[in-house]
Amino acid sequence: MNDAAPAPTPAPRRARVRAPELIGKGGWLNTGGTELTLADLRGKIVILDFWTFCCINCLHVLDELRELEEKHRDTVVIVGVHSPKFVHEAEHQAVVDAVERYGVEHPVLDDPELATWKQYAVRAWPTLVVIDPEGYVVAQHAGEGHARAIETLVAELEAEHEAKGTLRRGDGPYVPPEPVATHLRFPGKALLLESGNLLVSDTTRHRLVELAADGETVVRRYGDGERGLADGGAGAARFSEPQGLCLLPDGRVVVADTVNHALRALDPATGEVSTLAGTGAQWMQGSPTSGAAREVALSSPWDVAWWQGRVWIAMAGVHQLWAYDPEAGTVEVAAGTTNEGLVDGPAAEAWFAQPSGLAATGDRLWVADSETSALRWVDVDGVVHTAVGTGLFDFGHRDGDAGQALLQHPLGVTALPDGSVAVCDTYNHALRRFDPASGEVSTLATDLREPSDAVLVGGDVVVVESARHRLTRLRLPEEAVRVDAVAHRTRREATEVAPGALRLDVVFRAPSGQKLDERYGPSTRLLVSATPPELLAGGAGTGTDLFRELELDPSVPEGVLHVSAMAASCDDDPANEYPACHVHQQDWGVPVKVVEGGASRLPLILAGLDA
Repeated sequence: MNDAAPAPTPAPRRARVRAPELIGKGGWLNTGGTELTLADLRGKIVILDFWTFCCINCLHVLDELRELEEKHRDTVVIVGVHSPKFVHEAEHQAVVDAVERYGVEHPVLDDPELATWKQYAVRAWPTLVVIDPEGYVVAQHAGEGHARAIETLVAELEAEHEAKGTLRRGDGPYVPPEPVATHLRFPGKALLLESGNLLVSDTTRHRLVELAADGETVVRRYGDGERGLADGGAGAARFSEPQGLCLLPDGRVVVADTVNHALRALDPATGEVSTLAGTGAQWMQGSPTSGAAREVALSSPWDVAWWQGRVWIAMAGVHQLWAYDPEAGTVEVAAGTTNEGLVDGPAAEAWFAQPSGLAATGDRLWVADSETSALRWVDVDGVVHTAVGTGLFDFGHRDGDAGQALLQHPLGVTALPDGSVAVCDTYNHALRRFDPASGEVSTLATDLREPSDAVLVGGDVVVVESARHRLTRLRLPEEAVRVDAVAHRTRREATEVAPGALRLDVVFRAPSGQKLDERYGPSTRLLVSATPPELLAGGAGTGTDLFRELELDPSVPEGVLHVSAMAASCDDDPANEYPACHVHQQDWGVPVKVVEGGASRLPLILAGLDA
């Protein structure tokens, strides 16, 4: 009889690929001026976060990673690789601002030419790549919702490399920037109170600030300035990156508490803050989309507006509009499918892309749809229309007829007295105007810095200059400012694909300790469409397999494949009767060029490595 303990089961061999070097023309942020290389990070578990600051899913991932970053600070180094979509995001100062605005507490490589993005064959924002302490890529995940899987992988890598002697513990290379003293720091939205004062969401400092009518004198602050979700008086309440504001008929202010995924209420008379809607957790696919407001999760509410007897919510995190009914105490989806794009029509069929600004008039709810660089509106019959904008990839600064006019990632919209609307054209640093009567777009003001909202005060318009940390008062000009027209397309190179048959493979490997959740039927979903639709001669539509045989029309030389994939996994523990479940989801917009000799297979990584 052998009393020796059985040998431990060896861990499954993990595929490894040597990690390419980190290069970016914009240099490094949050390192105290040090230029980092992968050799400098040897011995650490490195997580590359490919992000761009316009992308709401990227902002979700920043928040998902905070706990892991703190828990494993002596073994893990997160490196943000900033990979711009819009022209404005390629400006170095804009990246510097974004790193502070969103509280990024790890090194960031500014890669304006997408050099590192291309080296790692990244196709989607956000994408996470895990590099082991010996410098090999061991995992890749696209989209959000992967924090639990990465946490498990990190624990495995810590144990494996501790045993091998290749893990190096200790402080990482992060060096915080020096704080700057200003009354506001990256303010988001503003509201004219009945008192004549202005209420501003002081987003980066997690509070609201009441200013006197001059827009400069601080009257009162609401919130203690620390990130959190806490009700109570002005000095005790907590917010997390609040944005939109609107007045209820009873005088209270509704606050879109964006990173808390909640609606809050402020009583300006008492300073008391309470919670109206949301659970504090982020809405995920499969969660309820209607019900008691405090029991339904929300996803990054960015703006709010009172219209048709309800509070309408620009739900940027899921590309929808929701509505909160204060009388019934309920919330529900009001428009949008959660698919990202620009599709008009009945509310239940329309597509939005990060709606971020709202303005209500009697018969229209105006929407600043940021990722499509579009101005949209909803009529009283629930039909969605587009006034300006063409889709996810075209943007610029062009005035004239609305059919060919261009914006660049607008975040705010304001109704003007004459029936027209002012648009905070954020990445063009401009205030634009759309006149429904003439169908013309013009420019009201330039040389603003990331304007994110505007409010009417008498005959003036007060603009929130977010990246200048101030409010700026402008006279509404009699004539619009004229600017030279520019047009841009998203910078990513098109993928060359062969005409005819194209195999689409969405790569998904259930993370360690998890398995596909098939208790209630198929656990995966794949939706494929194209712009223009004629690009796809076959293969469009919805199915449950994560692969699809597509047929490309050779007469359409180029276009964009829109792919949305979802996979549900659950913890693989037979002893647990109620295992935790996890939803992995990502949308891709893949520019393609149809050429002889192009690729006949298109792999998109949701989770895992492409074999």
